Amino acid sequence: MKRIGSGIVMALVSVGTATGALAGAAAGDPASGYHRAPPAIARILEAAPTPSVAVSPDRTTLAILGRENLPTIANLSKPILRLAGYRIDPATNGPAEVRVQWLNALSFKDIASGRTIPVALPAGTRFASPDWSPDGRHLAFVVQEADGLALWIAGRDGRARRLARGLNAALGSSFTWMPDSRAIVARLVVAGRGPAPAAPATPAGPVVQESKGRTSAARTYEDLLLNAHDEALFDHYFTGQLTRIDAASGAATPIGAPGLYVGFSVSPDGRYLLTERFKRPYSYLLPAYYFPTEIAVTTISGQPVRTVADRPLADDLPVDFDATVKGPREPEWRSDAPATLVWTEALDGGDPKAAVPFHDRVMMQAAPFAAPPVELAKTVNRHAATMWGDDGFALLIDRAWKTRTERRYAVAPARPGTTRLLATRNYQDQYGDPGLPITEENAAGKPVMQFTPDHAAVFATGDGATKAGAFPFLSRMPVSGAAPTRVWTAAAPYYETVVSLLDETGDRILTRRESAAQAPNYVLRSVGGGTARAITDFADPAPVFAGVTQRTITYTRADGLPLSGTLYLPAGYDAARDGPLPTLLWAYPSEYTDAKVAGQTVDQGNRFTRPRGTSHLFLLTQGYAVLDDPAMPIIGENGAEPNDTYVKQLAADAQAAVDAVVKLGVADRDRIAVGGHSYGAFMTANLLAHTSLFRAGIARSGAYNRTLTPFGFQAEQRTYWQATPTYTEMSPFTYADRIKAPILLIHGGADDNSGTFPIQSERMYAALKGNGATVRYVVLPNEPHGYRALESTSETLWQMTDWLDTYVKPARPAGAATAR
Repeated sequence: MKRIGSGIVMALVSVGTATGALAGAAAGDPASGYHRAPPAIARILEAAPTPSVAVSPDRTTLAILGRENLPTIANLSKPILRLAGYRIDPATNGPAEVRVQWLNALSFKDIASGRTIPVALPAGTRFASPDWSPDGRHLAFVVQEADGLALWIAGRDGRARRLARGLNAALGSSFTWMPDSRAIVARLVVAGRGPAPAAPATPAGPVVQESKGRTSAARTYEDLLLNAHDEALFDHYFTGQLTRIDAASGAATPIGAPGLYVGFSVSPDGRYLLTERFKRPYSYLLPAYYFPTEIAVTTISGQPVRTVADRPLADDLPVDFDATVKGPREPEWRSDAPATLVWTEALDGGDPKAAVPFHDRVMMQAAPFAAPPVELAKTVNRHAATMWGDDGFALLIDRAWKTRTERRYAVAPARPGTTRLLATRNYQDQYGDPGLPITEENAAGKPVMQFTPDHAAVFATGDGATKAGAFPFLSRMPVSGAAPTRVWTAAAPYYETVVSLLDETGDRILTRRESAAQAPNYVLRSVGGGTARAITDFADPAPVFAGVTQRTITYTRADGLPLSGTLYLPAGYDAARDGPLPTLLWAYPSEYTDAKVAGQTVDQGNRFTRPRGTSHLFLLTQGYAVLDDPAMPIIGENGAEPNDTYVKQLAADAQAAVDAVVKLGVADRDRIAVGGHSYGAFMTANLLAHTSLFRAGIARSGAYNRTLTPFGFQAEQRTYWQATPTYTEMSPFTYADRIKAPILLIHGGADDNSGTFPIQSERMYAALKGNGATVRYVVLPNEPHGYRALESTSETLWQMTDWLDTYVKPARPAGAATAR
């Protein structure tokens, strides 16, 4: 069993010396165990988070779901298994603590009357994965017990009960409702499976991998299988028995034989079961997603009907982002038909670089699956999604990563091959986004688009981005392909999204409304006018932030490209009285293929912003101004590769942002820091290596040496051997000797993100220390890519505050060099 970490924060510090040392444990020392964040921050961290909401399929009831606060480091440090890209808790046979947002309270609120009925759950209940029955009468959910996971259901009368024990959630979602709401199909732990395989006391021999001239490139993945014992553990914990469980009595009926069922769904008529099952041989270089996979249909009782695909190990894919497997993939049931199977097949052998007129096709086959499959449609690019309506209209979407192109097609399922191109657009274009059709669950619990009463259009919603702000809308999108007509648009000062249509005409809608001053809450309104009525009354989770001011600032890059960011100023700040502030720029670069799209700015002034977790916005409580998400576009037009000019464009983006906040008089040019997480950390190290704009930097969970991600990273599809100069120039590790500003490196000791292995920060620290930099390296035990435990979160914020208070907040000594 693989256990992670020791539960002790490790901080290595090197200050302007090439030797460095492990810091001591004196009071206030950065390595003296877990630190509590400054009091103003700690109080917010320890407050209960705002509940979440799930609307019933009949659109009459809200399930109000209380959320647990941050888990403790003790919970996060329980033994876990890291197998084939998954992290599981062997005690429960479910996902590890880091992969779950646990819930702790449940109530039902009637939308019409506002009456709330609490659900009586045993004290200390932790649950997850709430799912309404298709008829909206019950909510099913997974409860964590001492020795496993249990399936519970709760009625809208407030009564809840256990339905079954022994859920197997190692592969993710562990249950689905039958369309008639009378039963649930669940994946259970195999009865009588016995203890887990014991690790051999003595190795039986070496682990040998071999390749004989066959191209088999693989990206950089975490948590892979390592040996035969890992394979045995994978079989033991991930094999499950599909079982039909009666929702009234709890009676359980096995369906077929046990297997590694990664996916299963019931046909809308309840007669068939679609399954995806992993098979051997496994891989030590790829996660389970690429393992041999069988796609099959059985009767609901488990009798074999049809094998759709029996796919081999997918270890020969090109490294391009749009590369995919050969043969059938992404199987699903057509939502608006009794039992019609749908899947996608590549027409390019899985290689998006192939010069073919169509890269994918979508296939259909109706029960009893005796007739040959029919081709519903071909797509120019890689098929991304299908939204179902009826026999006369479905919406297909394809996308191409390299050009950021999206196409939308209208198809008539009753007339396969009748494809009409509706739109072609750049999917990064915020201003031109027409939104997407609204889907609601039909009687079988399957998502279908909502037609207008005359059936001439479907209702759609989108973010409504404009330069003045984002104002979500409700529109009618004609099935003919004519321009959509907006029937309602959110109005300033609110950001108000459409959650659900409450009638067939689209006149009564449920929205989620917020403003800069008002916490998000759910609202019942009439599109035709009248007073909106609040359904929930969730409080401001951090009222101390009510005095913080935020504004979107716009400015231009040296080449004329428009840019923007959200400037936050501390509560009570007065520019005339307080003068320029120490300032943090927190950013994350993005790649574009169109400068006009990259230059779009959207005012954020109608958004309610309260920090949670390790948010950099907490530094507003410590006297810092924050420029949040200043645009850092990296553009490659007309086929040019964006990253070939990454450093030049990044430096120009940062220069423009610094000049903008200094010009406003709120930032002191000599007291500006830069920071970021993941690719933002990579950005931070590059800016410190290639500019002198910043007094210090904070880099969390980054990758700094691109030779360690040689088969592509972030938006880079080329390999190291295809673009060696770009990989080298983009790697701040290459230029560690140029980093003179103090830099704080933080990394989760159990990082689970592709490409950001902890060794990235470890070797970057060694390079910086060896070149005499001022650097601190903090390892958070047992933490993944995004830090979860309360202690780790508090520690991160303490370290960030301490770093900036030490190296940024103080005035620069007289005569010292200034940032430019």
